[in-house]
Formats: sequence, structure tokens, C-alpha cells
Amino acid sequence: MNAYEYLLSYQIKPSVQRIAIMDYLLKNKTHPCIDDIYNALHNDIPTLSKTTVYNTLKLFVEHGAAQMLTIDERNACFDGDTSNHAHFKCKSCGKIFDVPMADDAEDHSFALQGFEVEETHHYFKGICPDCIKEMKSKS
Repeated sequence: MNAYEYLLSYQIKPSVQRIAIMDYLLKNKTHPCIDDIYNALHNDIPTLSKTTVYNTLKLFVEHGAAQMLTIDERNACFDGDTSNHAHFKCKSCGKIFDVPMADDAEDHSFALQGFEVEETHHYFKGICPDCIKEMKSKS
């Protein structure tokens, strides 16, 4: 599915900026922050501003077309993959990785207590395999 169709599937009216931002999210699985997206796109779209990127991402999150990750204390990052998965942030290189998560891993006890869960966030922090390998090769 291309970015145009993806936006329509979430009832988001496509525009040049929205299509470009969603296309970037779908093609770059790096969990970019607003600055990353702006820097990647502003040469191709000179009218693009950081405010437009921010407002567009906010719209995507509100419609469920993207996730906002707050795994990093300083920057919000964004993920175009809205499937059920967790995230792992490497404390060494700073990369954020998608981590598979079983559907039955969610705690359904909230529903039994009368709560209505609208979203969950699963974050892990540690050292990624590449950084561990690099550390071992230096010792």
C-alpha cells in the first residue's frame, strides 16, 4: 500500500506534505523525530516547516495512522507501523528497534475492572547486539 492509499484508509485527506511525511515514515523504519523528518524532506518540499511536520504527525497519531514513541526522554519519535509490537532502545548507539510481541501478552485484567484501554506502550532499554559485539571486539 502506498502512502496515499494508507492515508485514505485512515480517513486522512492526502496533501503533498502529508503524503511525503507518511511515505517517509513507511519507508524509513528508523523511528524518526520531527527534526529527522523535516531535514529529510525540506529540500524536496521548500514550503515545508517544522510546524507542518509536527501538526501532520499529530494528525496521524490522532487518526491511528502512526504511533508517537516517548521512549526517549528528550525527543518524541514516530513509527508508521501501527501493528502490535514493542520497542527497544539501545543505550549505546541510540537506535530504536521494533520487537515482536505476542498478542496474548496484553494484560486484560483492566477490562475486568471496568477500564477501557485505548493504547499500550511497551519499551525496553539496554544494549543492542551490534553494540555488544563491538564492545566485545574492543576488549
